[in-house]
Amino acid sequence: MKAYVSGLPVSTESFEEILADMEERIAAGSSCNYISITNTESMYHALRIEPHRTYIRNADHSLCDGIGVVIAGYFWGVNVPRRNGPILMLKACEHGLDKGWRHYFYGGKEGVPELLEEKLKEQLPGLNVVGGYSPPFGALTAEQKRDIIERIRAARPDIVWVGLGLLKQEAWVAEFLREIEAPWMVGVGAAFDYHAGTVPWAPKWIQALGMEWLYRTIIQPRLRIQRYIWSFHFMFESIFDAIRQRLSGSLKKTD
Repeated sequence: MKAYVSGLPVSTESFEEILADMEERIAAGSSCNYISITNTESMYHALRIEPHRTYIRNADHSLCDGIGVVIAGYFWGVNVPRRNGPILMLKACEHGLDKGWRHYFYGGKEGVPELLEEKLKEQLPGLNVVGGYSPPFGALTAEQKRDIIERIRAARPDIVWVGLGLLKQEAWVAEFLREIEAPWMVGVGAAFDYHAGTVPWAPKWIQALGMEWLYRTIIQPRLRIQRYIWSFHFMFESIFDAIRQRLSGSLKKTD
């Protein structure tokens, strides 16, 4: 089930429905499925970068992670549920415990995948982590790409979690999806740092208000200000487009 905001799909399924789909495809031996965590900044870039737009549109699930998309969705006449990437990651790890789901962590700074594994196993004893890798900074050589493909394929993961940051992780999934052939790939950005404990979570009351963006700006101002300029740009651009289409009678909620 999907709603559309500025022509971009957002899944409306519950976490339980998403996890059930993941379980079904893993059990069936399906491969090359992926989930897009589609926040407001991601939508800003999708309207300007065709490969990123295609990535979101072709995702098996496009999960909203941003209050700006929720607000814009109101003007498009759709109720957009928030499906946070770090929460999906934690729920999938928990859901797959008794099923033996095999997890691989690709991304993060040096040492983060190992710390992530350690912290998650403290919360979820028995979690089946089959590997982790922190890639070198910069563009990968052909030899490095071959090594990564062989490394991950040999681990036979059910889910490859990718923490490279917005745009880079989506481009990586698009490039390696059919080479690695894992059942699922999910780009989850800062989820690695949150679960590893290297970046603090916003307090729950701030999360409930949808104000994580402000909290993150305060603790990481140099990294966040430009990103939120893009996010607010998309939100107001989307709102004005929805109003224009309403006035002209051409508004469509879905494809």
